[in-house]
Amino acid sequence: MERFRRWWEEARTALGEEADVMVVATADADGRPSARNVILRGFGPKGFTFFTNLRSRKARELASTPYAALVLYWSPTGRQVRIEGQVDRTAREEDEVYWRTRPVGARLAAWASAQSELLVSRDELIRAHDEALRRFGEDVPLPDHWGGYRVIPETIEFWQRREHRLHDRIRYERIADAWTANRLAP
Repeated sequence: MERFRRWWEEARTALGEEADVMVVATADADGRPSARNVILRGFGPKGFTFFTNLRSRKARELASTPYAALVLYWSPTGRQVRIEGQVDRTAREEDEVYWRTRPVGARLAAWASAQSELLVSRDELIRAHDEALRRFGEDVPLPDHWGGYRVIPETIEFWQRREHRLHDRIRYERIADAWTANRLAP
């Protein structure tokens, strides 16, 4: 985790908040994968956290297959980190704490959007947003259908771009409560 923190801090220096963009890959009950960008909202000894609509496709897939892969790619630094592990829901209290840090517009959008569902038109989404604004004003409560997930890493791979495609790859694997490190061929 200390290596991740150092790399992430260097990426934040180079990219600002864009360093927090990561791909989360999930699979449905039949093993069909899907991937999308989300925002890394925290990391530490417990794992890597992101928040989303709990009715979304990714949430449905995590309910049936509670494992995910994350990829953070920071082109200016020539680095990538891949993380794989089991996924747990965050505690509702943690959801509340993060929810209060979100801008009002983002909180209203969480109420307005039936994420991953079909829309007849964009006007439908705008009407739902306007209705949430009328309903809640600036004091937007945490919806039951919104919360966080934490990927508890079982493997973390650090990739560093090198000349002539002779990249460095180090994979850490958690075995019980200890981590082992191995170098991989590029």
